[in-house]
Amino acid sequence: MKLHNSIGPNPHVVRMFAAEKGLDLDLVPVDLMAGENRRGPYNTDINVAGQLPALQLESGEIICEITAICEYLEEIHPDPPLIGRDPVERAETRMWTRRVDLNVAEPMGYGFRAAEGRPLFEGRMKLLRPEGADDMKAIFRDHLAWLDGRLQGDFICGDRFSLADVLLFGFLNFGKTVGLFPPAEAIALTAWFERVGSRPSANA
Repeated sequence: MKLHNSIGPNPHVVRMFAAEKGLDLDLVPVDLMAGENRRGPYNTDINVAGQLPALQLESGEIICEITAICEYLEEIHPDPPLIGRDPVERAETRMWTRRVDLNVAEPMGYGFRAAEGRPLFEGRMKLLRPEGADDMKAIFRDHLAWLDGRLQGDFICGDRFSLADVLLFGFLNFGKTVGLFPPAEAIALTAWFERVGSRPSANA
């Protein structure tokens, strides 16, 4: 399988998930900085949305969107289980993954693109007005504080490492590089971040 890969949190999430599974993906570099993902042949033949990453199967079929890719990898390689061993675990993982995606990853991404990332993304996509960046970052921090108060175990799903942890780590690791994490009050999340960051897969 080929993973069309680049810098940024989204490809990191898939690489880390695959590493936890012991899967060796053939990485195909795509130059995000040069906008290679926004022109052909990438956005005509690989991912019409012009986003990264994309998983190309040996059959030639292509799967896009990080949670869909991870769900596929879980189905073909269920051990170790990172989404769940039964319907209850899978529902719990998907619940927390959805919360991380909507409440942490999205506002952080919107805030970053409208501010620090503006020189790169302006002209490539619709962006918030610059003054909206602070609002998005405030929403991101509010949700981090909410999540910080609800960590009850080593991982998001208690004692079970899951896709929710991988997704959150990928985005907070990126957030750390641009000064958005960790806030001083996020004591539990900071400890969680260090714990997850010590896993070999974090460097994938």
